[in-house]
Amino acid sequence: MKKPATATRRNGTVRCAIYTRKSSEEGLDQEFNSLQAQREACEAFIHSQRQEGWVCLRAAYDDGGFSGATMDRPALQQLLADLTAGRVDTIVVYKIDRLTRSLADFAKIVEILDARDAFHHHLSDQEFQHPGSALRSHAFWRARSEGAV
Repeated sequence: MKKPATATRRNGTVRCAIYTRKSSEEGLDQEFNSLQAQREACEAFIHSQRQEGWVCLRAAYDDGGFSGATMDRPALQQLLADLTAGRVDTIVVYKIDRLTRSLADFAKIVEILDARDAFHHHLSDQEFQHPGSALRSHAFWRARSEGAV
């Protein structure tokens, strides 16, 4: 039986990785930019879940100037490698489109998460956050039936 999404991992800790992305490089050189705003919102959410054992990992998974239409992004690839290696339990993003804009890529990410019994949380897209959610399942099976997975 699969563990519930809120289950804690080793030593009662859920290791949370924050992923941020901005398609253009415009404004990234400012003292405070969109990537930092996304990170702060995610950090605040993780902090609000500390009673559940959530801790924010120090690693920064930030892709500034990369489109969400492809998975060919350095920080995303590092995050997925860390997830596969068992160093991450949960991915936290501000919005689902920060993670990907491709239904097929979303299905690939879901498969990676499921293989590690990990999950993801989107601050502004609550319907996608938990494994087995209706929209998440629909998106995955639609992509699979279209041959995207």
